[in-house]
Amino acid sequence: MGIGEDGPDGLSSPARLLLGQARLVVGGARHLALADRLIQGERMAWPSPMAGGVAAILARRPAPVVVLASGDPFFDGVGVMLAAAVPLGEFLSIPAASSVSLALSRLGWSMRRTANISLCGRPLAALAPLLQPGRNVLAFSADATTPAAVAGYLCERGFGASRLHVLEALGGPRERVRTALAAGFDLAECHPLNLVAIEVVAGPDAQVIPLSTGLPDDMFEHDGQITKREIRAVTLSALAPRAGEILWDVGCGSGSIAIEWMLRHPENMAYGVESDPARAARIARNAVMLGVPGLRVVEGRAPEVLADLPPPDAVFLGGGAHLPGMIETCWHALRPGGRLLANAVVIETEAALFAAVQKYGGTLTRLSVERLDNIGTLHGFRPGMTVTQWAAVKA
Repeated sequence: MGIGEDGPDGLSSPARLLLGQARLVVGGARHLALADRLIQGERMAWPSPMAGGVAAILARRPAPVVVLASGDPFFDGVGVMLAAAVPLGEFLSIPAASSVSLALSRLGWSMRRTANISLCGRPLAALAPLLQPGRNVLAFSADATTPAAVAGYLCERGFGASRLHVLEALGGPRERVRTALAAGFDLAECHPLNLVAIEVVAGPDAQVIPLSTGLPDDMFEHDGQITKREIRAVTLSALAPRAGEILWDVGCGSGSIAIEWMLRHPENMAYGVESDPARAARIARNAVMLGVPGLRVVEGRAPEVLADLPPPDAVFLGGGAHLPGMIETCWHALRPGGRLLANAVVIETEAALFAAVQKYGGTLTRLSVERLDNIGTLHGFRPGMTVTQWAAVKA
């Protein structure tokens, strides 16, 4: 049952009746306080971890239990967790207006043009891919300090001209909406229950992350060990990311392939395997700077460290494909329908890829790029190293 900051006054008559008849009412301390005058049964605040509370709810079958939630229980809320444990025919959901709906109505914003993100338990770096000039972002704050932290983060990335709206305690008697620019943000004493709405304005040096594959090489910190922009774009195309899939990036280098894989969809996951400690640390820094702090960096030697990773939907071998057992290990780990891709620039690895295409099938493609360069006082195109790419799909 969704409940807003207006408490029982915002509940329908059927919701009030069900709440009053419940043998057990579960919720956060704030929810229980909001519904206090209607609760007749036992109360239980969510324990930590919340899984213990789910077990207690299931133990009450078939007695009626009401679980209180903020707004719409299925807008990334507790309803999703409970529905995984309770059969569909055993529960009824009564949503209230979500804080997102309330915020959009206060600001007159289009839901279609507004990106949503929760900063509860997530680093601010997750905002980076959403900072697209001229677009809107609605962020769920972790606490009263989040608005100022968001303003500072925007300034660091060159978005200081962005307009921030802090929407506090929406739908209740303490509701307040205040506005300030990120640069010089001065809104004090924010209510802990707040959302930050951002009208994104990019300065001339803003770090805007393009929506395309093949990000500029200079967006990554690297020591030369990086899949170059043009080859990376072709590689991502062949890896064919789909929503919610897992990638192994073996021989991760700067992390460019793994990072761009995760940028394709917010539910994508990648494991960057790298044996060099300095490069592993560099991958982690790149992931934070480019807005995918959830990238898992695995420091160690492949194929040995691969045994502890979850099965992948795709594997990219940026290096080490010629090592004994490497291709075989990755191929057998792939889920059915998974894609394996390997790039080679040296003869030894090319030989391993030729053997792989004979054993597993797939295609071999040679990729070359030429870039304009100075030749004395004149100019000419200088070729980069040719890349041989093997791509295969596991039946």
